[in-house]
Amino acid sequence: MSRPDPSAAPASRASNADSLIEYPCQFPIKVMGHRADGFVEAITAIVLRFDPAFNPASVELRDSSTGKYLGITLTIVATSRQQLDDLYRALSGHPMVKVVL
Repeated sequence: MSRPDPSAAPASRASNADSLIEYPCQFPIKVMGHRADGFVEAITAIVLRFDPAFNPASVELRDSSTGKYLGITLTIVATSRQQLDDLYRALSGHPMVKVVL
């Protein structure tokens, strides 16, 4: 049985080293979905799970040209690639969300 190399970087640091992003940083995320009651609140609640310091008052909203869809821009403090990956998965899996950028 081989032993792990004690000089190897932890997995979280290694994945951050592969990233072009320097953590922590301000990171905008755009979420689009049908305009519906509760959409902004649902997305904000998800974001707060991953960035408890997120300020919901900073949310930017933009209607589509037809008014059928709503774009939400949320700027979080990204602390790791894992945090961003998990947040994107949570947002993408929400039934009201059509696109996450």
